[in-house]
Amino acid sequence: MSTTSTKTEVGSYFISNYPPFSAWSTDGLADVRAAMQSPSANVPLGLYLHIPFCRKRCKFCYFKVFTEKNSAEVERYLAALSREIELVSQLPVMGGRPFRFVYFGGGTPSFLSSRQLERLVDRLRASVSWDAAEEVTFECEPGTLSEAKIKTLREIGVTRLSLGVEHFDDTILRDNGRAHESPEIYRAWPWIQAAGFANVNVDLIAGMVGESWDKWREAVRRTIELDPDSVTIYQMELPFNTVYSKDILGGTIETPVADWPLKRAWVDYAFDQLASAGYSVSSAYTMVKHPERVNFSYRDNLWQGSDLLATGIASFGHVSGVHYQNQAEWEQYCGTLEAGELPLSRGLKISPHQRLVREMILQLKRGYLKLGYFRDKYGVDVLDHWREAWQTHEQEGLVTIDADRDRIELTRQGLLQADSLLPAFFEPQFQGVRYT
Repeated sequence: MSTTSTKTEVGSYFISNYPPFSAWSTDGLADVRAAMQSPSANVPLGLYLHIPFCRKRCKFCYFKVFTEKNSAEVERYLAALSREIELVSQLPVMGGRPFRFVYFGGGTPSFLSSRQLERLVDRLRASVSWDAAEEVTFECEPGTLSEAKIKTLREIGVTRLSLGVEHFDDTILRDNGRAHESPEIYRAWPWIQAAGFANVNVDLIAGMVGESWDKWREAVRRTIELDPDSVTIYQMELPFNTVYSKDILGGTIETPVADWPLKRAWVDYAFDQLASAGYSVSSAYTMVKHPERVNFSYRDNLWQGSDLLATGIASFGHVSGVHYQNQAEWEQYCGTLEAGELPLSRGLKISPHQRLVREMILQLKRGYLKLGYFRDKYGVDVLDHWREAWQTHEQEGLVTIDADRDRIELTRQGLLQADSLLPAFFEPQFQGVRYT
């Protein structure tokens, strides 16, 4: 996507990996298996667990989720996930490494009942432990929470609760297919506060269908009133497999999402208001209240080349420079594990240069790059290697280059459109291709 794009078109904007997912294939599975059966590199290790169940499918959601599974099917999935963890724990690539971070994502992990969570964690702990993890994150949808469930999350070791508020306007929430409404946010919030998590994050989305300046200002005001430890704001995009995208591509509707300049203006306003309330910029999406104690182990370790063992249907992981995805269909995922095999679907072994590109573009999302990091780790001066791209971004007022401090920083305008700056650093074969 060009830095001058305005209309919100169908396609992925948010960049979470490199090379693009569209480059992964079944041809890479031999490399995946070889990496998993080999000793580990001396890098931190993380664990991702995908819980794919939701009360409703949001119209902007592009993740693998299920809304109609019954209790027996949920139990079958949890048994398969537990079996996958058991198999993963026996891989040579584990190398005796403790998990530096653990992330329960979805879907809606908090869809599970307290009893289901306790049983799942009991089974998982027969194979792995996250007692030494710096951070255990658990994603929650407000309407699925009870006081007892929040206590269960603390008891199983969750340190960071991420609450998918997205907005406070009930009409916007309903029209965009969200399962919760604002009263459920306020019902759950005192329980969350009382539980004493080390970090509570609130997610917002700028540019949901039906958004206006007045509604956005009120959403920001209410967020600040809650006083969470961190606030993460995503700009609404339209990946290919969302309800909205399918309707647009089918000619049913015109693009219903605000254009990029307006979404960036809304995030800009939110960042200003949060800064006035004592928050500091942590990335292109996140502001934190107490940066001296609130950090993001999952994000920062991944952006600096850690390994990630990904479990659950359709989940993405990487070990020893080889990326992989699990089976994305229900029967294939569960059936493969019931047969005692890992449910691998596709993969890609990346080159040392691609590792460099991946770390550089992801770390730029923090709002800055320390150039010495890349010289020390890869022996490359990234400023010199991509000088033309950096000069273009500098001329457009998106970055500043400070040679004395050996640092590149995003300006506020650069921060607001960070993902659009990254394809300039892609290799030629990945320029202009579909990302997912």
